[in-house]
Amino acid sequence: MNQLEESPPEVENRFHHYISNRIPWYVHLMWVLFWIFVVGYVLSFLLPALKVELVTPP
Repeated sequence: MNQLEESPPEVENRFHHYISNRIPWYVHLMWVLFWIFVVGYVLSFLLPALKVELVTPP
């Protein structure tokens, strides 16, 4: 078995470089359009259907 090296956190921290990727503007636009669609769908189709189903179930 290999032995693990025990080093202090200050030494370990030296090698941690996190790089993130920028999300393109069109991906943000797709999410905004998706949520606008969801809200429109719920308001126009789901809520009226729930009213009918709750008052007169099949």
